[in-house]
Amino acid sequence: METVQTKEKTSTMKFIVSSTTLLKQLQVLQGVLASSNTLPILDNFLFEIAGKELTVTASDLETTVTVTLAVEAKDKGSVAIPARLLLDTLKAFPEQPLTFSIDGKHHGVEISSDQGKYKMTGFNGNEFPKSPAIEGASTLALPAGTLATAINKTLFATGNDDLRPVMSGIYFELNTDNVRFVATDAHKLVRYMRTDVTAEKGAAFIVPKKPLNLLKGVLAGTNSEVTVAFNENNASFTFDTTVVVCRLIDGKYPNYEAVIPKQNPNKLTIDRMQLLSSIRRVSIFANKTTHQVRLHINGSQLSISAEDLDFANEAKEALACSYEGEEMTIGFNSRFLLDMLNNITSEHVRLEMSAPNRAGILLPGDAGEHGEDILMLVMPVMLNN
Repeated sequence: METVQTKEKTSTMKFIVSSTTLLKQLQVLQGVLASSNTLPILDNFLFEIAGKELTVTASDLETTVTVTLAVEAKDKGSVAIPARLLLDTLKAFPEQPLTFSIDGKHHGVEISSDQGKYKMTGFNGNEFPKSPAIEGASTLALPAGTLATAINKTLFATGNDDLRPVMSGIYFELNTDNVRFVATDAHKLVRYMRTDVTAEKGAAFIVPKKPLNLLKGVLAGTNSEVTVAFNENNASFTFDTTVVVCRLIDGKYPNYEAVIPKQNPNKLTIDRMQLLSSIRRVSIFANKTTHQVRLHINGSQLSISAEDLDFANEAKEALACSYEGEEMTIGFNSRFLLDMLNNITSEHVRLEMSAPNRAGILLPGDAGEHGEDILMLVMPVMLNN
């Protein structure tokens, strides 16, 4: 009898965890879950217990996120638990300790709460793919807030074209005197530079959108430092109790410096919110395919107009501005301008232009945060007179 009991003991894994603490951590991982996975095991969270630590992992093979939290446990082991079912269950509980009992042999999961017991079928944790080890990695450390801002200011400008995958991520360019984050979809471009973050040696890599969106959400809630480790194929972002590992986009990033016009003699300075509101109103009347708005600048007046000839809709507004340069008319896609103006935080903005067929450069009109340098570029649309 004795021997059977000891066997039973070793095959059951138990731990106690706060329902809200676990839910909060699993919601970090939720963004990794893909709607359709090639491997059914990826529809689960991998739970691993060692000592008094629970490590939970979610993966879609391209991106893997791991969180670690303290629990009451005596056993060691792993199990894969159905992700959606567990999330829905935890959302339905008020804050309370939950006891998880896992049958090591059949991977059954039983959760005990103050109200009752809940059983679900788990899977063998060993079937869950291992997170890639980043061998021969170079590292960079930067404040979480800096990385969050860099992602927020650039992510909107990334492309969605499957034929040009390099443009679907953010280009991290590390230099010994600054670090740059660049995004472009060939119509608009953002270059966000930090001179207060530097790398030991130059390097560059392209990070896909999905892990960046995950990071954007999680970094908002932390003040710690993020360690970025990378090699040719993968990158990891480690902070607090979270690790995000992703496969990098393979390919050569376009020479973005070459498309930024250096000589822009026509400079317009204007209140950002006024310009934003005006474009938002006028663009309602623009053509629904081109979203084109026309900017006419003469002296200290900016006229913004749009028309949709198919429906005989038109709108025009005039704003006071400060302008140096020749009288000019230039057309832009209003959606791109609105995206950019929403991602600049300064009170005033500066629009620098050389000619109606050359890119316009949008810059903050006031000094930003120390060490921060942001430049946005928008391609014009041809005006039909």
